[in-house]
Amino acid sequence: MLPVVRADKGALHLEARYNYEDLNTFSAWAGYNISGGKKWEYTFTPMLGGVIGNSNGLAPGLEFTIAHKKFELYSESEYLFEFSDKTNNFFYNWTDLTYAPNDWLWFGLSGQRTRLFKTDLEIERGLIVGGGIKNWELNGYLYNLFFD
Repeated sequence: MLPVVRADKGALHLEARYNYEDLNTFSAWAGYNISGGKKWEYTFTPMLGGVIGNSNGLAPGLEFTIAHKKFELYSESEYLFEFSDKTNNFFYNWTDLTYAPNDWLWFGLSGQRTRLFKTDLEIERGLIVGGGIKNWELNGYLYNLFFD
């Protein structure tokens, strides 16, 4: 289970994650939303997070969304500076490109680069299907089809 809770109030962005950077690890984030655009809508959110649990550290990050008509590009990146051991520092990126035939359903392609551990794939590739009602949404991902 990988719960993520986000809250936005004006330009303020708050986020809490569990099992995201590592198993049994909690992270809390604060950021600033910069939004605009008419035909091409965008939101950029630079953030700073604290990480505690199996991994402990500080992580600057960036989330952004660019939307045009029924298409959306979403990406989030972070770099974890591990307090106890610099060799555990890592860069993480997750990117989704989706199409929404209506307001409550979307699907598309996803890719992520996580901390590498005994794998031949540096970038995992997959599919996303999601839906939402009001302020709630749920996404499902299927990664690494046709890969060992």
